[in-house]
Amino acid sequence: MFALIQAVGWPIWPLLLASVIAVALIIERSVTLRRSKVVPSGLLDKVLTDLRQKGVTADMAGRVEAHSPLGRVLAAGLRNVSSSREVMKEAIEETGRAVAHELERFLTTLGTIASISPLMGLFGTIVGMIDIFAAQGATAGSSPQLLAQGISTALNSTGLGLIIAIPSTIFWRHFRALIDSFVIDMEQQAIKLVEVVHGERRS
Repeated sequence: MFALIQAVGWPIWPLLLASVIAVALIIERSVTLRRSKVVPSGLLDKVLTDLRQKGVTADMAGRVEAHSPLGRVLAAGLRNVSSSREVMKEAIEETGRAVAHELERFLTTLGTIASISPLMGLFGTIVGMIDIFAAQGATAGSSPQLLAQGISTALNSTGLGLIIAIPSTIFWRHFRALIDSFVIDMEQQAIKLVEVVHGERRS
């Protein structure tokens, strides 16, 4: 591996840095974006049970808010439970937008790495090809075998760029779809809370 890095030259270092960042982001988002952590099951039922038995208190709203991203959305509704349906819904929507923005954290960086990695690999290959042909031109009687070997080494940059870009793109799309499903789930549960509070739905 070290021999390959030496052979390809300095253009491989940005690719290695991008690969380390991509792996770190994929691991971090995989841990953070778990359904049990973002939209835990049974939270809404517990909130509705506490609401019927004890009503809304500051302590209850604080506990729900600290529970999970879904809890933050529900807590925004609980704090406006005595307001009109429109005000309660507006508070939930504002918090929901903030929560969705936080769930999308680091995805722009991962998407950028997925987009530019092939370009960085291509740049490394072009730099390598320029160096190879410059050396071949300066050396009389260079063999085709050495030229082919040099081109093969230069193409390693493009290969590494694709190796980084493909899984980064796959995980970026996966996380985007996962966040969309979380947002829809939170929206449905928040609407249910609003309807139950305002007597439009029993449970």
